[in-house]
Amino acid sequence: MKPVTEIVWKDIKQNDELESIVEKVIQKCFEVENINPTSLYICVTLTNPKNIRELNKEYRNIDKETDVLSFPMFEREELDKLVRENETQLLQDVMGDIIISIERVEEQAKEYGHGFEREFAYMLVHGFYHLRGYDHITNKQKKEMREREENVLSQLNITR
Repeated sequence: MKPVTEIVWKDIKQNDELESIVEKVIQKCFEVENINPTSLYICVTLTNPKNIRELNKEYRNIDKETDVLSFPMFEREELDKLVRENETQLLQDVMGDIIISIERVEEQAKEYGHGFEREFAYMLVHGFYHLRGYDHITNKQKKEMREREENVLSQLNITR
């Protein structure tokens, strides 16, 4: 199966286990959303709190560390159209970027009382759905996004 991600390791050590989780989770997201993996891919950057804070400040004007950032390349309607029109496209377009602070994932897994894999997978799925055009500003949006996230995680058998 063709990879649907490009993984960038920014100031953290490369790790085959993390790479495997990224590919498995993002592949499932593509499958659930019926996105042909030959037409789109996602760049996933795994980094540390310092780097994610700098990115958060530069691009969102928020000078604090966060767990995950997502930078979509398309609005939801544009992406829907691209997915419909390019189901057989041979060249890949970037869907967007997801940046994750691995140290923050470790902290949150302990804080929430579940394993690292579950927290990491959740960050990936959460980032994916931001790239897909979903948000969680209103309660209605949050409910819709959470249902989609939990659907992917349950299909992967990754539970709390």
